[in-house]
Amino acid sequence: MGAALAELVETARASGQLAGYFSSQSKAGDPLGHDIPLAQWRGLFRVPPLRYRHAWRDYLAGELFDRAVASRLTPCDRLIGFNGRALHTFLRARALGCHELVLESGTPHIEQVWQRHIEAHALYPFDQTWVCSATRRKYIQEYEIADIILYQSDYTRKSLIDAGIPEHKLQRRTQPVAPRFAPPAQWPQNGPFVVVCVGRLQVSKGIPVLIDAFGQIPDPKAELILIGGAATDGMERYLKACVAADPRIKIRPGDPIPHLHRADVLAHPSFEDGLALAPLEALACGVPVIVTEDTGMKESVIEGVNGFIVPRGNVAALVEKMNEIRQNPLRGSFPTVHSSAIIR
Repeated sequence: MGAALAELVETARASGQLAGYFSSQSKAGDPLGHDIPLAQWRGLFRVPPLRYRHAWRDYLAGELFDRAVASRLTPCDRLIGFNGRALHTFLRARALGCHELVLESGTPHIEQVWQRHIEAHALYPFDQTWVCSATRRKYIQEYEIADIILYQSDYTRKSLIDAGIPEHKLQRRTQPVAPRFAPPAQWPQNGPFVVVCVGRLQVSKGIPVLIDAFGQIPDPKAELILIGGAATDGMERYLKACVAADPRIKIRPGDPIPHLHRADVLAHPSFEDGLALAPLEALACGVPVIVTEDTGMKESVIEGVNGFIVPRGNVAALVEKMNEIRQNPLRGSFPTVHSSAIIR
């Protein structure tokens, strides 16, 4: 979401159309940025039952942000908002005479997201989804009130159309990758086989599928590097147990570039994803990717050239493709890309 916000803000600024933007932390020294710090509500999220309900914490964070922005909104001609954080702002903008409401849809249609999460958590029931009934209702209201819905992949577009959203509301947006994501000056030689995964560490992103698959890689020196954080206590406990059971698994916070520059493959076995920026960043670094058929990223994958596409939740398929890349390396062998434009 941060990369998408930055792209939308800077595109509007470059065209002279940016009146201002709201975020939890705006660009330092930017006179057009308005902060709505989430830290002011942090204590509320620690109070039971919110402390134990990830989906309701996520919904409430979006709702509080949305209402805070709506209360500070001034008249504008065009307003862009993000799913789950835009309904009250949209309603306020309409009352102020805004001519065009634009919704950035970073996920497939929320009902498809919900169904994929049900499937994922049935397989791995120790984590929690970020989707609750209130989130689903709010997303659907935002779809309805928006004049334009921005999407980043045909996968997302199809899910929206299949759910009954009119085609005339849909508009594709290309997501660029920061220039700093580039191949290393020299790839490491004779190192271990390294699998990297970047993003939120949760069941719906296929993390347990990846860990189960990596456990079948018959290489005692191989490494699985997970870069990100877990949102639930259940996921934290699961990851600690996995690291204790297999020291080849490592959890590393921070910048992914140093890890990508020694990676053989980036795996993104998500059960759903409107696009997925991390695999795009990997391709920009010359690192092949393995993604599922339920991500927008599949549109940037050329089978056997810069990666592979596997069915969601399929451990055996993931093992097969990781072993194929282990035996026939692809890194640094294909043209790099720096945007979500389809490259087929």
